[in-house]
Amino acid sequence: MSEHSGKTYQKPSDEELKKKLTPLQYDVTQDESTEAPFKNEYWDNHKDGIYVDVVSGEPLFSSLDKFDSGIGWPSFSKPLVNENINEKTDFKLILPRTEVRSKYGDSHLGHVFEDGPKPTGMRYCINSASLRFIPVEDLEKEGYGEFLKLFKK
Repeated sequence: MSEHSGKTYQKPSDEELKKKLTPLQYDVTQDESTEAPFKNEYWDNHKDGIYVDVVSGEPLFSSLDKFDSGIGWPSFSKPLVNENINEKTDFKLILPRTEVRSKYGDSHLGHVFEDGPKPTGMRYCINSASLRFIPVEDLEKEGYGEFLKLFKK
């Protein structure tokens, strides 16, 4: 459990998750599934805002760091809040990959690769099903007002 700017982030019980999440969201976040490319909610989203863990609500990524990697999943060059991301090696394919999980929700998010754009060179390839998008105009009312300053021009 964590608190960030007065908000508490924690993973609900499995029973609560089964009620709260769609079957796809549950499969991706809890059973480490992968959704279909180009047929997911955020791969082509170009609106300003932030992406939070669908399970815990912890802030994970910003539209300011999102880019089109051409692979059909949302891709980000860096996390919005580094502390909310855990990385671990997964051996589900022949070669090891680096899995990305949310810290407090312990949700499977996707994987990170070292073939992204400068300046980070990183590509966080994330399942839309593990995310909830909060548009910039809703940040304050959703309790994420601290991130508004990122979008001031």
